[in-house]
Amino acid sequence: MAKNSDTQDSFEEGFGGGEPAETTGRSGGSMSISRGVEQPTNTAASYLRKKRTLTVDEHVEGIRAGDRVILGRTITLIESSLPEHHAKALEIVERIMPDTGNAVRIGITGVPGVGKSTFIESFGQHAIAQGRRVAVLAIDPSSEISGGSIMGDKTRMEKLSGSDAAFIRPSPSAGSLGGVARKTREVMLLCEAAGYDIVFIETVGVGQSETMVHGMVDFFLLLMLAGAGDEMQGIKKGIIELADAMVIHKADGDNVHRAMKAKEEFSGALHYLRPQAPGWTPPVLTASSLTGEGITDVWETMTEFHDTMTANGYIAARRRKQAVNWLHETIQHSLRERFLSDPSTAERLPLLEREVQEGTTPPLAAAATLLKNFFDEEIDMF
Repeated sequence: MAKNSDTQDSFEEGFGGGEPAETTGRSGGSMSISRGVEQPTNTAASYLRKKRTLTVDEHVEGIRAGDRVILGRTITLIESSLPEHHAKALEIVERIMPDTGNAVRIGITGVPGVGKSTFIESFGQHAIAQGRRVAVLAIDPSSEISGGSIMGDKTRMEKLSGSDAAFIRPSPSAGSLGGVARKTREVMLLCEAAGYDIVFIETVGVGQSETMVHGMVDFFLLLMLAGAGDEMQGIKKGIIELADAMVIHKADGDNVHRAMKAKEEFSGALHYLRPQAPGWTPPVLTASSLTGEGITDVWETMTEFHDTMTANGYIAARRRKQAVNWLHETIQHSLRERFLSDPSTAERLPLLEREVQEGTTPPLAAAATLLKNFFDEEIDMF
């Protein structure tokens, strides 16, 4: 999402039922629980925080204190497309890095209509009941007209957004590959530094979003529907191989029997796939966000996975690999952005695109011409 100001309204604050509540102790497994801070309710002070430009120190201190207004404004700054915001955003991310890494990062995917948002709401409420603080990064498709979110997850998670221990941030994908916002990783780190110890990343379930989100999280959950073949659901074998667990969702009412049958079928199919995590066979579960049936089983599965994979070092290794991939993706994006924004490239590219389309210039030759002009040297295209 490309926000052009860091003075935004309540959208940038995220959604929750007031300021973050303080949580202490341990429950629901051995995952660590962060400590939140009770926030002041002074309306005038809150208004000034929204309208006044904040310093880097104020951003960092506010995030560490769990101030959701400042967290929302910092996310807006991170997502801004204005060059003057980039250096400030980078400094903030560097400053809060020591406070990150303590959350469980969960990716949720599945085709539109499978019930990702309703599942996250139900699962998030269960996590909060275990003493967790939950952040939801819901990646929405972007409106081609406004560039803003068009699905509005804040309205689809009304119960969860009413909790003091939840922070929901809808972010448009802004044309990013696979429908994943490019700054999702940075936003995830901000939420961790603010004390949220479970971070959900919900994908739109299209394109390459599944593989991209898998490269950001510790636990990757695939939601499926009963009574519809994998071909109809657009689920490819490669996506199923990425899943750390699979849930047949909407297993309620007349659909319970079909859900159990689908569970058996997918359980059998998973035996032929190579598991991602060592010593872990991805289970197939059934759940209903409507009745709450099976939500506890999903929680226990996720907790078992996290505890086991933390103990054997798999999650740490996974995160190290993800960090290196993040480095390469950032380099690629920055170089592409710099190349396409070059005035000479912008001027010559439409002409060469036409020539390639008409077949008068080979694609490789056109690319070599543009790259030679940009780098001022011959480029080997092979």
